[in-house]
Amino acid sequence: MNIVIFGPPGAGKGTQSKFLVQKFNLNQLSTGDLLRKEIKNNTDLGKKISSIINSGELVSDEIVGNLIEKFISDEKVKNNIIFDGYPRTLNQAKNLEELLKKNNQKIDIVLKLSVSLEIVKKRISERKNQEKRADDNEEIAIKRYKTYEQSSAQVLEHYKQLNLLKIVNGEASISEINTEISGLIEAIKG
Repeated sequence: MNIVIFGPPGAGKGTQSKFLVQKFNLNQLSTGDLLRKEIKNNTDLGKKISSIINSGELVSDEIVGNLIEKFISDEKVKNNIIFDGYPRTLNQAKNLEELLKKNNQKIDIVLKLSVSLEIVKKRISERKNQEKRADDNEEIAIKRYKTYEQSSAQVLEHYKQLNLLKIVNGEASISEINTEISGLIEAIKG
């Protein structure tokens, strides 16, 4: 089963993904983690990515696509992936479908964590104190939220047309969100 989880920065995608990884034995593909790993390793690509992220922009499809393809082509993770924070654009969604098809895979469900900007600002503030992430400040959070809202609209509509999209109340408690998502996944697994 391959799952895509959507939501603005601070919506809880990472938290829910970790829960799903444990409960359903999935492999988490977090583009954020892949990108942060490049930054942490201080590679040339990492420096470029850092500059893009810190300006509040999205990293190019080409950079992200190359990182994704390397991950999904691994036989150990085949048909057992949760995509956290990808795809973000319609072009990325179509690219992902092609990459999955090439590797005899598909997307089974798309989950959207629906969260208001006010909740995101509150969570980002809390996360900044706990995780000390460079991209966690209110100004960048607001810009990233708006960028997410604009860029994800087409992708979400695309998945809605494919009858894969399920909306989840991302403002509920972590355990309530876990329960709702588990029910949606178990309904598909049959």
